[in-house]
Amino acid sequence: MQARPRAADALLAVVLLAVGLPQLYMERLPPELSGAFVRPDALQLVLVGAAAMALTFRRTHPLTTLCFLSGVQVWLAAGDYRPSVPDAVAFLVGVYSVAAHRALARSCLGGLLALAVHNWVMVGYPFDLGLLFFLSDNALLVGVWVLGRNLRVRRAYYAELEDRAARLERVRGNDARAARVEERSRIARELHDVVAHHVSVMTVQAGAARRILDRDPGSAREAMTTIEEVGRTALSEMRRIVGVLRTERDGEQEGRELVPQPGLGDLGELLDKVRETGLSVQLWIEGEARTLSPGVDVAAFRLIQEALTNTLKHAGPQARAWVRLYYTDEDLTVEIEDDGRGTATIMADNRDEPGHGLVGMYERVALFGGELRIGPRVGGGFGVRARFPLKA
Repeated sequence: MQARPRAADALLAVVLLAVGLPQLYMERLPPELSGAFVRPDALQLVLVGAAAMALTFRRTHPLTTLCFLSGVQVWLAAGDYRPSVPDAVAFLVGVYSVAAHRALARSCLGGLLALAVHNWVMVGYPFDLGLLFFLSDNALLVGVWVLGRNLRVRRAYYAELEDRAARLERVRGNDARAARVEERSRIARELHDVVAHHVSVMTVQAGAARRILDRDPGSAREAMTTIEEVGRTALSEMRRIVGVLRTERDGEQEGRELVPQPGLGDLGELLDKVRETGLSVQLWIEGEARTLSPGVDVAAFRLIQEALTNTLKHAGPQARAWVRLYYTDEDLTVEIEDDGRGTATIMADNRDEPGHGLVGMYERVALFGGELRIGPRVGGGFGVRARFPLKA
């Protein structure tokens, strides 16, 4: 990375020598100044050439380069050599480089060193330069340092902007990935709720139909009809969920409304389907029912659906279930209990299904800042109790 800048700086030094050395040897000084300086010799040629070539390292070692150039200036002044374009320009470039490529403390140190050396050299001239010359030369030196410092600050500002943009891009990518993961989790919960509930109902009805097929064909046909209806409902809900995932093309879906998610208003239909399986379910509602936010409404319905599905799967054929809704001004409490075989079977079955079942209940309730308790009932059976806050 440093090879190209160093080559460019070496080329600058060569051009500087090619332009300045002929001027050093060919320029004739006025008679009043000719005796003030010694004639150029090999030592001055070496010093001027070394000063110019030192610019090759001005970006990688700016403070060292400036110290070397200052030493060359002192040596030339002590030997009464007259100033030349290469060493003067190299000295100014060294001041600019230390301001542009080093932090404030080192750049200030380099600037003060250059200012001291430059003024010492001017004071040592064998003739009076005048106040105006002192002021203009010092102003030039300070101006070069300020220019380098401003360019460094500007580069740092642009680098910070680029870094900030890169960080924002990474954060945006992380947020997008998190959103995709959350959406996949939500879709998985929806699919699990739909499939688990309806397949459980269909399994129970199919088992009942098989057992009574020979002795009660009419009841068996009713059970098969229920299986058909539940299957169609499951397919309909799965199509709705999958339809949300499809990308709209050519405006085909524009203006088309999606089927609304089920809520507590559909609780009666859910309980009727569960009762058709033979499970006795009772519903109590306490307090004044109120309009819920769509998210809480869906979460409460899915919670009841999942709990009743677990009851169908694990509580046994003679189990009974109770669903209670408690409305207050502050929250909604949902309780689902059964008097079946208890928690052992449920916990064992859900232990191998991370992210589904009971875990999905916890996710739904936690999403709305609620509380969920799951465990065995006093006297046997299993209970689920969830509280959903109704105020922000």
